This record gives sequence, structure tokens and C-alpha cells, in this order.
Amino acid sequence: MNRNGKTLIAGLVVALCATACASDPEPQSPYVKAAEACEGVFAGGLENTVEAVAGGTLFERRAGGGMDRLIEKIEKGYASGRQWAPGGDLCELDAKGSGSQEDTALAFHLYAPHDVNYPGSAEGERRFSLGKEALANTRSAGLYFECVSPRLDGSKNRPARIYGGLSKAHDRGEALPNLMDNLRVVHLASLAVAEKLECEDNAGLPAELDPDLRQLPPVSRETEQDS
Repeated sequence: MNRNGKTLIAGLVVALCATACASDPEPQSPYVKAAEACEGVFAGGLENTVEAVAGGTLFERRAGGGMDRLIEKIEKGYASGRQWAPGGDLCELDAKGSGSQEDTALAFHLYAPHDVNYPGSAEGERRFSLGKEALANTRSAGLYFECVSPRLDGSKNRPARIYGGLSKAHDRGEALPNLMDNLRVVHLASLAVAEKLECEDNAGLPAELDPDLRQLPPVSRETEQDS
């Protein structure tokens, strides 16, 4: 083979290698930042809050589709006509380096009417005027809201009662700003669910929480009357 042939073959080998190497995607990191967690629900300003609440800056990458599966369960639960119905997880925030038993999670279900303003409260829990009712303590927060949606047949007359709950938040103490951060996370997740479900007026939830959100007094248990 002459020199020109060898040069041509060498050039083709280099070109083929360059093409193959360029087409190989870089491996995905097993972790994502808060903005990418939970299908991007928290992107746009709440990332630092999510990091504080979940106790980390990087979170295990999870398969998507949680929102669609959750909406399907809510629709199915509402169609059953029951006063309450199970829902499912929106997502888990598994902080890098944390134990598997400490995953901060967001879940939703349909609640019964008597669940709102239920007498008695957990230690350190505070109530807030948000949706139908909101609750927060050091390690959790919950939000009750109602949804009227074209996706929920009959909801004009019987709104869907939806509860969004945050569990296993990183304990930063009982100071009010810490509880409000827990509530901010569940509020934004609830807002995303309301938007996906096409709730009218976003189920009455504000786009952002008022830093001076009004607190409600505890609901006392009824005193039993002596017979």
C-alpha cells in the first residue's frame, strides 16, 4: 500500500473515532440539585428553602412521572365518591449522605370533611389561615384545600378535598421561620398539583406565602358534660 493509501485509512480511522466519541453521552450524576428534584417543582426561588427543609444540597436522582401518577390517583379517588381516598407520593427528597429512613417526602390524598379543624394538635404544631387549613411543626407540614376542576366531573357541586403533606423534614428547631419554611415547601407542591389538576383559581392558593400569614388558635376538644 502506498503512502497516500495509508494516510487515507488513518484519516478515516481518526474521523470515525471522533464521531463515535462525540456521540457517547456523559454519564448522569446520581444526584440532582433542589431545582431538579421533584420534577422541577421547586425551581425558581425556593431551592435554598428546600435544602434547609430536606437537610442537604444534593438529592438522589429519581425516575419521573410521580406527578402524573398522583393526579391519576386523585381523579380515581374522587370518582369513587368516597369521603376520603388514598392518593400517593409526589416525590421523595433523599439527601446525599442521609439514611434511607430519613427521606423527606411529599404526598397527597383526599380528606374527609371532619379532618379540617380537628380538635387537638401535635406538640409544637401551629395552625395557619391557608386553603381550608394549614398545619406545621418541626418535622412536618400539611395543607388542606378544595379543587373545582373540569377534570373532576361533579366538582362544581362537590369540590375535591385534597390534603398535601410534608413528612420527615430536617429538624431545625421550633422557631416560627423554620415552621414557615416547612409550610412553604408543601404550599408550592400543592400549588403545582392544583395547576396540573386544572383547579379553578389554583384552588384558592396564593402564588406565594405572605410572610405574615395569619396564625389560628388551636382547636380545643369539646369538654365532656357530666351526666
